[in-house]
Amino acid sequence: MVGLRGVGKTVLLDKIKTDAEVSGIQTIRIEAKEDQSLPGMLAPKLRQALLRLSRNERARANAQKGLRALAGFVKALKVKFGDLEVGLDYDPEPGLADSGELESDMTELLETCGTAAHSVDTALVLFIDELQYVKESELAALITALHRIAQTQLPVTLVGAGLPQLRGRTGEAKSYAERLFDFPEIGPLSGEAARDAIRKPLAANQVGIDNDALDLIVEKTHCYPYFLQEWGKHSWAMAETSPIRRSDVEDASIIAMAALDASFFRVRFDRLTPLEKRYMRSMAELGPGPHRSGDITDLLGRKVTDLAPTRANLISKGMIWSPNHGDTAFTVPMFDEFMRRIMPGTDWKTA
Repeated sequence: MVGLRGVGKTVLLDKIKTDAEVSGIQTIRIEAKEDQSLPGMLAPKLRQALLRLSRNERARANAQKGLRALAGFVKALKVKFGDLEVGLDYDPEPGLADSGELESDMTELLETCGTAAHSVDTALVLFIDELQYVKESELAALITALHRIAQTQLPVTLVGAGLPQLRGRTGEAKSYAERLFDFPEIGPLSGEAARDAIRKPLAANQVGIDNDALDLIVEKTHCYPYFLQEWGKHSWAMAETSPIRRSDVEDASIIAMAALDASFFRVRFDRLTPLEKRYMRSMAELGPGPHRSGDITDLLGRKVTDLAPTRANLISKGMIWSPNHGDTAFTVPMFDEFMRRIMPGTDWKTA
């Protein structure tokens, strides 16, 4: 699993998924959503994978069993998960993934899928982005199933990505999760890697860039990959001649920041309630963070306990996370700067 304090995870997942498909591995790609259940998202994708496997003579019987297991899974859980809709190609097999108990049914379902993949010497890989949005009970069921899969050595695995609280959420769902998964963290690039990310594509197009212009891009973007793309794009568009100069980057910075404010940052801001906006603005007043929860609430003249539900809602929405007990940090880089721009002055303290 991948914990990301920024952006770029979608590109990473796509690259891994493409490499897997080139190797002939069965892949399932899901982007988790707050308002959708994991069974509802997973069932249609598993159906597609099993139908693909059923075209192979060696896997046909096991794939058809997997489709019967899926039919039982959907039928048994449809009352609990109203969004669980999938076309059923086979009748359920009584007693197979149809108990209505999510953990045991998901385990049986993934075991049958793993058996089908194993019969043709391939694997099934689940790619789940925004994994932090999966409800704890559903995440626990998925972890339980994968734990059983690991014990039986069937070829099913998970590549998940999400915000930094993902490690903690998996541990809360199942205590053994940290032993089951690796959790590499992907954040900003190193300074030199950030420079290469700008310099090398330009050089490939016979365009140069002055060192002071490159230094300014690194400074403005804090070395986050997506922001490097934005500054690189706008600096390219702004420059009339090669090499790109510092003045080009200064002009491009105004456009890049305005574009981020209008889309990347604003989309997140618009999801917040008035009190959540004030909480985030209080955090921004203290800087990029992380900050102690008490310091944040002190600026609002409130107690930590009063605003604990607000903080919990912000964590649930993926706006903030807790790197350590009692600490709070933004999940999106440079969000403190945006909050100060969109809520200037001091009126937010008493709004």
